[in-house]
Amino acid sequence: MLEREPVTGDSALEEARREGAEPVLGDADLGGPERGDVHWGEAVMEGVEAGPVAADRAPQAPPDQLSDDAEGDTNGDVLEPEGQDSVQARVVAYLEAHDKLTHAEYGRARRLAEDGGDPILRMLVRLGLVSGRDLALALSDVLDLPLAESAAFPLAPVADGRLSLRFLKDNHVLPLREDGEAIEVAMADPTETFVIEALAMAVDKPVKARVGLASEIDAAVERLYEQPEQKPEEQEGELGDVDEEDIEHLKDLASEAPVIRMVNQIVQRAVDARASDIHIEPFADELKVRYRVDGILQEVESPPVRSTAAIISRVKIMAKLNIAERRLPQDGRIPLRVQGKDLDLRVSTVPTMFGESVVMRLLDKESVRFDLDSLGFDGSPKDRLLSVLDVPYGILLVTGPTGSGKSTTLYTALSRLNTQERKIITVEDPVEYQLPGINQIQVKAQIGMTFAGALRAIVRQDPDIIMVGEMRDLETARIAVQSALTGHVVLSTLHTNDAASGVTRLLDMGVEDYLLTSTVNGILAQRLVRRLCPHCRQPYTPLPELAAKLSRVAGRRGAAEPITLYRAVGCDECNGTGYRGRLVITEALLMSDGIRQAVLRHATATEIQRIAIDEGMITMYDDGLRKAMEGRTTVEDVMRVAEEA
Repeated sequence: MLEREPVTGDSALEEARREGAEPVLGDADLGGPERGDVHWGEAVMEGVEAGPVAADRAPQAPPDQLSDDAEGDTNGDVLEPEGQDSVQARVVAYLEAHDKLTHAEYGRARRLAEDGGDPILRMLVRLGLVSGRDLALALSDVLDLPLAESAAFPLAPVADGRLSLRFLKDNHVLPLREDGEAIEVAMADPTETFVIEALAMAVDKPVKARVGLASEIDAAVERLYEQPEQKPEEQEGELGDVDEEDIEHLKDLASEAPVIRMVNQIVQRAVDARASDIHIEPFADELKVRYRVDGILQEVESPPVRSTAAIISRVKIMAKLNIAERRLPQDGRIPLRVQGKDLDLRVSTVPTMFGESVVMRLLDKESVRFDLDSLGFDGSPKDRLLSVLDVPYGILLVTGPTGSGKSTTLYTALSRLNTQERKIITVEDPVEYQLPGINQIQVKAQIGMTFAGALRAIVRQDPDIIMVGEMRDLETARIAVQSALTGHVVLSTLHTNDAASGVTRLLDMGVEDYLLTSTVNGILAQRLVRRLCPHCRQPYTPLPELAAKLSRVAGRRGAAEPITLYRAVGCDECNGTGYRGRLVITEALLMSDGIRQAVLRHATATEIQRIAIDEGMITMYDDGLRKAMEGRTTVEDVMRVAEEA
């Protein structure tokens, strides 16, 4: 169970909040309770009562250097005799030299640490300025101690019965192995020499210290030393009836400062990483946290598994969801301000075998730009899209899989069409961004407010432009077609792989072919590819086979220059990924006479696409190759998301 932190000594946290950054509990939150709260007889040695003898043996203050005498000898791979402040200064210098910390950030953390009485290294992590892994690497290098990887952790408890669980958890210590001469341990902070002396006293052996990652140490301690809270056969009941006392207990856990800081840190790190989604996934022996950055999921350091219920409950409370309901999916929203940015988090929960899986989509209201050029539209596809938007009636469809940027494209189109002379109404599920001057309606199926029901109502609101979040069924599609026939501009989305398949999908849904050819002006299909980092991209000459294929695309562009491609390398500007942001690759199909004839005879999507290409449509694949030759993305990323026509 998570313990409550003392109320006192939080002035530093309050000052951090006033500065706009919520102090958060890092996955290497060094230390635990205040040092004065630790009773070594109780916390270190199992089964020994705290009393005068234990108090006499306990270190009264952290020593400045390790003792080299026989009693409490720690002559393993540990610190050289050196002051703790000096070591911390070297660690900070290492972090600054490796661009993991700026001098201004250090100054701010130092001021807050002095006010709150916390160690500077702990404060760096609590504020989210340094990750637990970066700090562990810095300590390993500065102290010249090996880094203990989780793969080398023991499979069975070491020194079991002689070290208390409280001591191991509070100080982020994991015994690795023991022999007749010494005990080897992984520590989140080997500069805490009084912890090493307490260990040596408890096991009556010298201690060899290794640097470990606090989150990995905590998970291993829980796995090896902590008794499970419930038996496996009792887990099924967890998703059944929920006891009211359990709910109150969950609320208490979710309201504790450590849990609040952990959740805040998860969100803050996602913002720092430019993530679009946060995935919190419980499993049997771990709580996995992953960020989707530029369309790719990346696993990050996770909180200990024992905090699973508290963290998920905290998220559900923030999203105003029912924490007692763990059997059904739920959806909610969290308005949040992180690092001076106004964020809107869309929260979705679903029950799984080991708890509730939570996904939070981060919508940055300030940084999003509804501009075709910034999204990556250019050349022929952009010209075709603009020509469709200039038509005063009819339907524009945007197609693509989930996460392909369809909603952003529609918002951008609406922003272009939004003038004083036009009334625009949207029906969305959910409303992702609030656009000034546009009437936006949130679908609520549980009360009967469906796409079709909302559409029937808004056509009587005298709109000029209607945006339907998605054509999910025949009824919605037919109302949209009727609206287009009566002089409205209708924008909507479909889930199809390419533009030509959008035509056949509407036919399969039951829309009459003559109505489709009369109302649909254009279909835009798109994908998102990762944008190459301009600071580290590296040019190269492609192999002859690929160069020949690219020459065909270059010929369409009327270009005769030698073909150069670029590969992702990685630098500090892009966090070592080689990519920074995403851009769209697209194809725009216009409803020409040739395509109308093909639709009326119910031609296949392949035949419709061939006609569109003959009439000048550039496919998504070719648009992607063109952008790869311009150094904006890589050929590999284009091939990952698009197929050759």
